Amino acid sequence: MQDDDPIRILKQETLSDDYCELKKVTFRQRRRDGSVQEQSREVYANAGGAAVLLYNPERRTVLLTRQFRLGAHLAGHEGFAIEVPAGNLGDTDPGERVRAELCEETGFRGHGLRKVIEFLPNPSSLTETVHCFLGEYGERDRKGTGGGKEKEGEDIEVLEMDVDEAFRQVKEGGINDAKTVILLQFLREELQQANGSHP
Repeated sequence: MQDDDPIRILKQETLSDDYCELKKVTFRQRRRDGSVQEQSREVYANAGGAAVLLYNPERRTVLLTRQFRLGAHLAGHEGFAIEVPAGNLGDTDPGERVRAELCEETGFRGHGLRKVIEFLPNPSSLTETVHCFLGEYGERDRKGTGGGKEKEGEDIEVLEMDVDEAFRQVKEGGINDAKTVILLQFLREELQQANGSHP
């Protein structure tokens, strides 16, 4: 271990490579007091994801989806989560990925897309970085019906929700998906700045 490097990866083993690669990683860490410890952790490794929230300023609505999420169900929630459209990156540019996911999931293309943040949803057990975008939509952006890819098991309900209702659901726990909460907060702040007050 070099003096300027507190972490050294000793070994990586692939435990599973089905939906995402699950690795067991053994590493050595130099602690702040100078002592050295060795640990092993399991980490899901993937290329990250991209998510997008579309807002219609004329109707004051946002475009969301509702679909079954096994992890939420096993954690004791209903499992049908309200989310922004999103997808795994693979080798795709985040901007390209969100445009594709919008059409696949909602049937809308959107316009004026801009990246607002990227974040680590669970840095202790995921390598994933989520790239988040805001944009706008109108009827001219409709390209299909959405619903996701049936061959991939997707069964996605498209929700056009009043923006104030979406903010209320975040506050009351009806919307609790992290990327969706974050993007709705960014939108809320933008609307506050544009109006000079609360939207």
